Amino acid sequence: MVSAIERMEILLLVAAVVSMIARRFRLPYTVGLVFAGIIMAAFPAARVELTKDLIFTAFLPPLIFEAALQMKWKELKREMPVTLTLATIGVLLSAALIACGIHYGLGLDWSSSILVAVLISATDPVAVVAMFRDLGIRGRLGMLMESESLFNDGTAAVLFVIALASATGQAPTAIGVVGSFLKIALGGIVGGALVGGAALLLVGRTKDHLLEITFTTIAAYASFLLAEHFQASGVLATLTAGMLVGNVGVLSERGEEAVETFWEYIGFVANSLIFLLIGLSLDFRELSVVWLPALLLVGLMMGGRALAVYACCAAFLKSRFRVSFREQHVLFWGGLRGALALALVLGLPERFPNREYILNIVFAVVAFSVVVQGLTIAPLLRGLGICDPRAKDC
Repeated sequence: MVSAIERMEILLLVAAVVSMIARRFRLPYTVGLVFAGIIMAAFPAARVELTKDLIFTAFLPPLIFEAALQMKWKELKREMPVTLTLATIGVLLSAALIACGIHYGLGLDWSSSILVAVLISATDPVAVVAMFRDLGIRGRLGMLMESESLFNDGTAAVLFVIALASATGQAPTAIGVVGSFLKIALGGIVGGALVGGAALLLVGRTKDHLLEITFTTIAAYASFLLAEHFQASGVLATLTAGMLVGNVGVLSERGEEAVETFWEYIGFVANSLIFLLIGLSLDFRELSVVWLPALLLVGLMMGGRALAVYACCAAFLKSRFRVSFREQHVLFWGGLRGALALALVLGLPERFPNREYILNIVFAVVAFSVVVQGLTIAPLLRGLGICDPRAKDC
């Protein structure tokens, strides 16, 4: 019998070896991890069940916090109009197109169609940040891609709550929709600011780098769990807390270096485990049954993403916020789906209509996004002349 600790050690060893091999062949290590997980699924001792709680409580807080620590407020503020447009109107446009396609193409009722559309309409912060970090994409394009994937959680969460309520027979009202948005989005930001502010007060009273690391760890998890407890956005809460810690200079000189190194490692571990678990969770026997509707859903997902990116960016063509067509192409193809979609679909009630069917087609879409888009984004960047020649995988 393999214990949980032994299983974790095996997963970390595989992750480290796969990362080395992927770097050697200049492939995205996240894609390599998914393939490694698929191979490991043949060995029952290596199996770890991927659940919503595992994704939300173990993986998302450190991944979001680590990304937020490196996000500078001045750079984000410059891109806020485009970011918020993509994260709100873009998600709505994408969800609308996908929902119509599912209803008329797959024959699902409107409630289920809207629910599935919401699950895959928002880009995933875990997959996007991991991929773009590996490719060495920084500057404006990196900021747009990462900030959109972090901010669109609020929109996706509100749409998911509305869609789930409609599917279970609870018709939402206009006032209810606005209230949900304020509660989820603003509640997450306020909760994150409170926890982040408290962490800064404590960090400012010590010069011990170990204590500074400890307080930032507490901030990452406490902000997320506090927001989720009150049904607000944990992603936005941890994003807010991380940006506060990263932008308010209270860390000591040694603490700043130690905190950055610590979170870089934690981000690597969490990323490695989550992509391995995605591979481990893919059941090709189940996916083979739904390959045709999954293929249609992939097409709808890409169509929705194209509509979101090109329509939203068109609104800024004659302004100082203009996004070049090269950058738009990257925003379109680099909008990966991943852990967030899986967490939401795994959280559907057991008796939800068509739950297994929805679960399988969403898993298939995530597999396509991580593997196909993940393998082709670097060639696209090279073809567009955007790639950083110093990047490991580009």
